[in-house]
This record gives sequence, C-alpha cells and structure tokens, in this order.
Amino acid sequence: MREIDVKDITQAVARLAQKTNTALGDDLLEALKKARENEASPIGREALDRLIDNVRVAKTQNLPLCQDCGAPIVFLDIGQEVHFTGGDLNASIAQGIRQGYTEGYLRKSIVAQPFTKRLNTGDNTPPIIHFEIVPGDKIKIGFMPKGGGAENMSRLVMLKPGAGEQGIIDAVESTVKTAGGNACPPLVIGLGIGATAEKAMIMAKKALLRPLGWPSSDPENALLEKKVLERINKLGIGPLGMGGTVTALAVHAESRPCHFASLPLSINLQCHSARHAEVVL
Repeated sequence: MREIDVKDITQAVARLAQKTNTALGDDLLEALKKARENEASPIGREALDRLIDNVRVAKTQNLPLCQDCGAPIVFLDIGQEVHFTGGDLNASIAQGIRQGYTEGYLRKSIVAQPFTKRLNTGDNTPPIIHFEIVPGDKIKIGFMPKGGGAENMSRLVMLKPGAGEQGIIDAVESTVKTAGGNACPPLVIGLGIGATAEKAMIMAKKALLRPLGWPSSDPENALLEKKVLERINKLGIGPLGMGGTVTALAVHAESRPCHFASLPLSINLQCHSARHAEVVL
C-alpha cells in the first residue's frame, strides 16, 4: 500500500488550475494552426489568427486564455493500492481550487443557491469531482476549467434504440446547429454513447481529455468520429460563428453497453479554448 499525503493533491490541483487557464496545450495550438490553413473563408481565417495570437499573449504574459476561467472539473483515477493520509481528499481538492484561483487571479464563477440568490462563493469552489478506481499505486489527476457558454449548449438525448449511427449523427448536427456561435467554435465535441443517462454525460466530458485528434481505439467509434466531424464542418458556422468551413476541430467518442430499450447520447461541446491538463502522482 502506497501512502499519498493529501497536501500533495492540493498543490497539484492548484498548479493545474493555473496552468490550464493560461497555457493552451500544444495539440490544441497545432489544431488551430491547421484549421487556419484549411479554412476557406477570409473572415474565418482572420478569426483564427486572433485566436492563435490570443494563445501567444496568454502564455507569454501569464494571462487567462479567456475571461471565463470555468467551472472546475476534476477527474481522479485512483490506484486501488493508494492510501490517502493527512486529511480529507475532497477537502484537499477544494483547497487546491481555492488556492489556484486566488493566487492566479483567475475569475471565480461558481454561485451557491443556483435557483434563488445565486451568490458567488468567492473562490470558485466547490469543484465537480469524478472518481474512478483503477489498478496500481498511483493517482492521475485531470483538470478541466469548463466555460459556461459551451457547457450551456451541451445536451443529453435519449434516442430510440433503433436510431443507430445515423440518429447519433443527426442529433449532434442538430445540437451544433442550435448552438451556432454561442459555444465559441471551432469546437471539440465529446460524445458519450450508451450506458445510462448520467454515465453517458461523464463519458462525453472525459472524452474531451483525450489528446486532440487521437481517434478512438474502438474502430466503430473512430469511424463515427470521422463521420460526425465531416458533417459538422459542412454546417458553415465557422470560427466564432463568423462563417466558414471549420466549425469543429475534432470529435471524441466513447461508448459502453446499454439497456436494450435505450440509447443514451451525451453531446458535450467544448469551445476552441479546450483547456485541460493532467498529472500523475
């Protein structure tokens, strides 16, 4: 049994919160540059130029990539041979968010009493935490600051069992078309297919953590990703909704077996500033 002090978790989460908000991953930056080369619309290319320059300024001046520093989403893959010491794991993660957002001068966006007073908690807590127990004696911490605009455009669709692949493609197209420029394209689209309603939602969001453009290891999922991306980029929404041929950078799909009477589909839209990072302790 390996022991990990929760203070190490706090420090790791704090660093991830600051890193993700100020430095876009190399995979995303390369995808934006490639999109700029492929974009047919002059105004679309200009919009992408601004996005690429924004990445440069944020990194060199240590400034947030976006004024929306996101809801703090934490994914923990916990080795079953790990034992946490020194306090409460959930509290240590919250303290990491509190510390990272305060010391990094990042905007705090979380409000309590969501359907009445909507009072800002002042430190961007509590975080949303997803746990998974895995073999081994390590812990992987994934962090995603999820912007409100893209999250608002995400959807859960309970398809009829016979809808099949075409039903999924049509549902994603309808969701992206409805979102228009509100989700700040070019998008990264996470799909969670099967399981149950709540599991599909988590699958779709976790799919966004995959390095951009890496196809699914499942051949059927990989083919679906390709078909959905091709369909979405024919919509003409374009970068920042200004019109063009690049509405999405990538589609990442995950699937699991489901009940024979249902076909859950979660569509999680992520904006062009697809901020995320992970660390292994």
